Formats: sequence, C-alpha cells, structure tokens
Amino acid sequence: MAPKTNSGIVDRSNLIPFSSRLKEGKALAQDVWSIFAAANLPADCINLGQGYMNFAPPEWVTKAAEEALHSVAPNHYSHPRGRIRLREAIKSFYGPQLNRDLDVESEILVTSGANEGQYSVFTAFLEQGDEVIMFEPFFDQYLPSVTFNGGKPVYVPLHPPTDSKIKSSSNEWTLDIAELRRAITPRTKMIIVNTPHNPVGKVFTKQELEAIASLAEEFNLLVMADEVYDCLVFDGKEHVRIANLPGMWDRTVTVGSAGKAFAATGWRIGWLIGPASIIQPTLAASTRIVFCSNSPLQEAAATGLEQAKERKFFENQLSEYAERRKVLCDAFDEIGLKYTLPEGSYFVLLDISEVKFPEDYPFPKSVLGRGRDFRACWFIAVELGVSSIPVSEFYCDEHANIGEAYARFAFCKDVDTLKKAVERLRRLKEYM
Repeated sequence: MAPKTNSGIVDRSNLIPFSSRLKEGKALAQDVWSIFAAANLPADCINLGQGYMNFAPPEWVTKAAEEALHSVAPNHYSHPRGRIRLREAIKSFYGPQLNRDLDVESEILVTSGANEGQYSVFTAFLEQGDEVIMFEPFFDQYLPSVTFNGGKPVYVPLHPPTDSKIKSSSNEWTLDIAELRRAITPRTKMIIVNTPHNPVGKVFTKQELEAIASLAEEFNLLVMADEVYDCLVFDGKEHVRIANLPGMWDRTVTVGSAGKAFAATGWRIGWLIGPASIIQPTLAASTRIVFCSNSPLQEAAATGLEQAKERKFFENQLSEYAERRKVLCDAFDEIGLKYTLPEGSYFVLLDISEVKFPEDYPFPKSVLGRGRDFRACWFIAVELGVSSIPVSEFYCDEHANIGEAYARFAFCKDVDTLKKAVERLRRLKEYM
C-alpha cells in the first residue's frame, strides 16, 4: 500500500523502485555538467569547461552531410555494423596505423558515438561482479557504463607531479605498475587505457603500455583502448597504439570518434576496431541498444577520413590546436599558477589549490558539500567569468583529494574566445 502524506493524501510519487544500478553509478547524483551548465552561470561566462568546440566542422565535411541528406539511401537505416563506405574509410585510414588488413565485416563497428561503443563492449563482456580497472582521473561516463552492466569499478590513480615548478608535463603524471598489479584480482575482467588522456593530457609511453600489456596477458584481461584524441598529440610525441604491441590485438578493442576528429561532437559517430572475437559480441549488444547509427552523418564522417590525408587536415588541425594551447598556457605562466602542459587532447589542468576565496561566499547548495575544487571553480566562473570543471569529479571518493587541487580548462575554442578568457583569468593574481 502506498504511504500517505501528512494531509492524508496517498503518496504515489515513488510507486516503483528504480534499479540500484543508478545509485551505484552515481547516475542520480547531480553531475558536474549540470552544476556548471550555462544556465546556472552568468550570461557572459566563457565556457572553457565542457569539451565541445565553438567552431564548425570543416566545410567540406558538412557539405558531404548536406549531400547525404539530399540522397535517398543515407536517410534510412544503416547496417548495424555501420555504413559500408564509412567502414571502408576506417579500414583505409586506420589499417596502416594498426599494421593490419582490417576486415570491414568482422573487425570494424560503427557506433552512436564512442560512448555508446564503449557501453556496448561492457554489455557484451561483463558478468555481474566483474571488475574493471580505470586510471584516475577518469572520463566520468566510464563509471555508470560499467555499473549499469553489472561491473565493479576498481580505481588506480595516476600520480601527479610533486615538485613546485610552474609548468609540468602531462608525462609527469605517473602510473605505478606495482600498484596496478595489486589492483588485479581473480574477478578482474577488463582494463581501460585512455591515451591521449582526458583530463590529464597524458600520452602513455611505449614502456608504460608494454607494462600494462604484460599484465593483460598474464591475467587474461580485455583491454579497452580509448583513443578518441589520437589526432591531437603535440610536440612530436609518439602515440603508441596498445593493440600493436605483441599479443595485444587479440584482446584489445580500440575506440575512435568522428566528433573529436572533425569538431562534430553532436554527430554521435564513433567506431570500434578489434578482432572478430570482440567486435561480434559487441555488435550483438549495440544492435539491441541503438540498432544502427546516424546514417547521413556516417557518410560525412567517411568523407572526412577519405580526404584527410590529401588535405593534410589532421596536420593543420594539430597546428591550430597547438596555437590554442599556447594562448592558454602562456597566460598560466604569466599568472604564476602551477599547471600541467598536455602532450595530447585539448585540456589543461590548472592547480587551483592556491586560489583563495571567502569561506562565506554565496555558493549554491549544489557546490557546497563537494570538494574544494567545486567551490574554487564556481568562484572563478562567477567572479572572473570563465568556467572550468573541478577534477575531483573524475575520482572515486577515496582518492578525490588528489583531484581537489585541479580545474580542467578546455582549449577546443577559437583563438579569439581563448584570448578573451585569458584577459579575465589574469585577475586570478588578485586571489592568490
């Protein structure tokens, strides 16, 4: 029988209990994206928090989308594996990088964004209680995606630089391989390797990946290689694909993203590359989750991959992102706050532990009770007009104190916007 309220009226607001999976995955808690949404911040606040671009995809790619919309076939269901033109483009673009003649029928799967692809892998491979290792800080979608599919997250932190210099390299965030080994149990099923890394910007070295690969072989683990920022690796750093290491192809699924590659995050086109033994079960899951992905935008993504080499698109894009990174990091040098220079991705971690704010500042309830970084980021957004993301959101409760020292700033914005943000951020000197 439904309970009654104080007025005697039957309360029918929660008749059916929801799944415990939502609680375990923190899906019901107010997330950082809704707290730091534009609607909650001053109207003129510059958004360097969320990792989406404020500029359009290349015109030759959007033109291909328009052409597809004016055709017949691309406006209808695609094959659940993905449109054959896009699978062929993925084969041509990534095959040489993976040193393989990829089979478009069994080793490539187009998904509704990289996130749905990852979710489908979890659905296909996790049994109740299987453990999934993720390095902290981690992309926050990993957690609910794992728990919704019965998995148990196991956290291994990357250790930040300990010296006092202003600028550290993202490579100085280190992985303790002995610590990783200790985290593996008989229930461990999978390990997520995100390189280039969000939010640190770390590009894992070959030696680090070889050590991870050795443990994956020893304990028979599936490796999810989240490489959605593979086109954004700076300073001549080498992006090593763990699937290329000896013995790793057979246990690795590599995740890619048209949204990151072509500044089209709302298109929701991603892909998975791996052996048939991983792709086929994942296809079975993905087919039931979304059936197929956006057809006309698959055609546009195919155009992007087909023409990228001839147009030197990724080389030019990397140069543009290097300029954007410099605008932001030069400002942090000038301000004198410690930060991590990313070797990959489009995020900079700023050490905000020295930023002072009044303890009685009128923070909203959504920020109170969270880490100090939530309050610091809110203060900076309201007082300086530049929003960022508190990094403790990307940690488990036990390790959240590591993240509390940092705010994540995204430089996937046009240079003029970044320069305006920099002018505002210079006022941080007043609060140090």
